[in-house]
Amino acid sequence: MRRLLTIFLLLAGGLRLSAQEVYTVPSGMQSRLASPENVNAEKGKGGMTNSGDKGHACIPLKAGETKTLFDVSGSGIIQRLWFTIEDRSPEMLRGLRLKMYWDGSKVPAVDVPFGDFFCSALGQNTGFENELFSSPEGRSYNCYIAMPFKTRARVTLSNTTGKDLGLLFYDIDFIATTHFAAGRNHLSDKSRRQQNDNECLYFHTSFNRQQNPVGTDVELLRKITGKGRFLGVSVGVNLNPVYAHTWWGEGEVKMYLDGDQDHPTINGTGTEDYIGTGWFMGTFAHRYQGCLLADAKSGRYAFYRFHIPDAIYFYHDFRASMQQIGGWFAPEVKKLIAAGVPLKPVSLSGDKGFRGLMEKDADIKAELDKADVQDWLNFYRSDDYAVTAYYYLNKP
Repeated sequence: MRRLLTIFLLLAGGLRLSAQEVYTVPSGMQSRLASPENVNAEKGKGGMTNSGDKGHACIPLKAGETKTLFDVSGSGIIQRLWFTIEDRSPEMLRGLRLKMYWDGSKVPAVDVPFGDFFCSALGQNTGFENELFSSPEGRSYNCYIAMPFKTRARVTLSNTTGKDLGLLFYDIDFIATTHFAAGRNHLSDKSRRQQNDNECLYFHTSFNRQQNPVGTDVELLRKITGKGRFLGVSVGVNLNPVYAHTWWGEGEVKMYLDGDQDHPTINGTGTEDYIGTGWFMGTFAHRYQGCLLADAKSGRYAFYRFHIPDAIYFYHDFRASMQQIGGWFAPEVKKLIAAGVPLKPVSLSGDKGFRGLMEKDADIKAELDKADVQDWLNFYRSDDYAVTAYYYLNKP
């Protein structure tokens, strides 16, 4: 159990293996791989089709069809997912639905569009690599998130589009274990409680597509209960053209931990700040944060942030949100207001920092009348967000 926990923490925590870990072989761990040739990843059962001469390297997935890609009983840890598909259009990437079930649960812990899961939030095919995902040339999709299970794991893919997918290739690499939950009966009550406190968690995702009214927040992750760890998000934004060329990403990220109500424990400073950059957002791909699409002309942005070196733990409940706040220079925002564009001013800032916090309608009018041409005016707006959240939880 201790060895399994060590391996899981190394995989899930993004830590580099030590030299000793590389040249040692832990007991009770068997390397396995599921593919179209061997969905159940059975020992000695790979490559049997066509006398072993590459007879079943891929499968079709017809419109409306669901196929099981992985179905394994026993305990283990999924280490890597790899896919490539012939149709990588935005329609297919959003229309394929990836689901994962742990330990016989009838409700999937992972239920998310295929492209969104792999950081292709708006269907872009961009070559990139980060700590958890990669697409070497924009033609394949890799995931390295560790996903432990105790008694069973099942992975399915559904085609919800109106088009057949002719060629689907995939590998799912995992470690089969023999003692994930074994050896407990002889433990004392105290030892059993200590072991339960350190149990591996189940991997989950949440997908949320939303265009909320002005003055409301984007839900990065709706409230969940239990003990776990928030891994991060992949977000795609289609900007509302009524706001013209104004900046959209002034919203602060808020994380509500273990009973937080009106105010969060963790509060950021802005959207581009959250992914580790500043002064607007361009394209980059780093280990824990990046922006894979930044097209101001078409109004499309896709970015990610993973909390691996800066862990976010919770013990009772958790939720995360991001304000729908943008900004631009005051004279142009005032023109949008005059044109009836739906927005709500919230604050002014200039050379001397923030001022004119606009909590009341009377304050808004007074401050707008005094605004200088160089003043920056932050305002609530409404755009189209697609959010995939990744997290671990102590129950499937």
